[in-house]
Amino acid sequence: MDLPLLPPVAPMLAKSVPDVPEGEYLYEPKWDGFRSIVFRDGDDVEIGSRNERPMTRYFPELVEAVRAQLPERCVVDGEIVVVTGDRLDFEALLQRIHPAESRVRRLAAETPASFVAFDLLALGDEDLTGLPMSERRARLEAALAGAQAPVHLTRATRDTALARQWLDQFEGAGLDGVVSKPLGLGYQPGKRVMLKTKHERTADCVVAGYRRHKSGDVVGSLLLGLYNEDGRLQHVGVTSSFTMKRRAELVEELAPLRLAEGEEHPWAEWADAAAHEKDRLPGAQSRWSAGKDLSFVPLRPERVVEVAYDHMEGTRFRHSGQFRRWRPDREPESCTYEQLEVPVRYDLADVLG
Repeated sequence: MDLPLLPPVAPMLAKSVPDVPEGEYLYEPKWDGFRSIVFRDGDDVEIGSRNERPMTRYFPELVEAVRAQLPERCVVDGEIVVVTGDRLDFEALLQRIHPAESRVRRLAAETPASFVAFDLLALGDEDLTGLPMSERRARLEAALAGAQAPVHLTRATRDTALARQWLDQFEGAGLDGVVSKPLGLGYQPGKRVMLKTKHERTADCVVAGYRRHKSGDVVGSLLLGLYNEDGRLQHVGVTSSFTMKRRAELVEELAPLRLAEGEEHPWAEWADAAAHEKDRLPGAQSRWSAGKDLSFVPLRPERVVEVAYDHMEGTRFRHSGQFRRWRPDREPESCTYEQLEVPVRYDLADVLG
């Protein structure tokens, strides 16, 4: 490649704020996919990732789309997403990362990906990273004026009220929040200089086990469950934000809940690979966790904890829950999916414009 910027380039990042800020910002929807920087030099295309590893081989349909829709020589920052029906489907996107070439080709046809562009880092021989965000956005709009699906230009606004409206509405299409970019901001790879606003909700969950911390015999994360409509305890995610002192204390606090010999546990079948496929039990390996120790210490499901979460992906929290407090006043059986807020559905096609 002969470009002003060559891979790998670390993407510019955002730090969390509780509300959409007012001021001189460009506001954009926060897409829930794989952050990617795309490099094109003629027919030579490389798709980078947030961890700066290439993802080109996993998305052959996007390589063709980039050649057809992006400028001849450019570097574009954006997000790879998969759409199912009228919303984003992160679970389907996860399945796209597969080592077998035959499966990669099959999934490219069955669950094709789209690329949503939101920043232009280079065009031709020109490095644009030193330009302010407002100028890069104008250059991006001009460069992608003729782009068609599966390449999209993200929506953007300078209207704070509209951005707050997007925060509420677009969640129903599977989006993740709103990103606020200072208009005068140059592109700063790897730096958290943008702002992101996401929903925060709380849920009361059953603690049904814990994983040990990588440093030793202390609690790494608590395994959380909710009862589904069939009365089964479904693994819904983890919470893991504890100090090392607190991790050691939790081992002692949870010791009375450890199963005695012969006691049954609702996730006893976690070693069955078929069960992982069906119910997302907490012992499952995946392409992202291969080689990690995912075994856990089972506990009697008798304690309830309140955690904060942003949104759901299917039956699970999309990201780790944040510990808020123990709930000794709650019965475990009362911790069901019915307590969760369900966003109003929104047509993703309208977000993509």
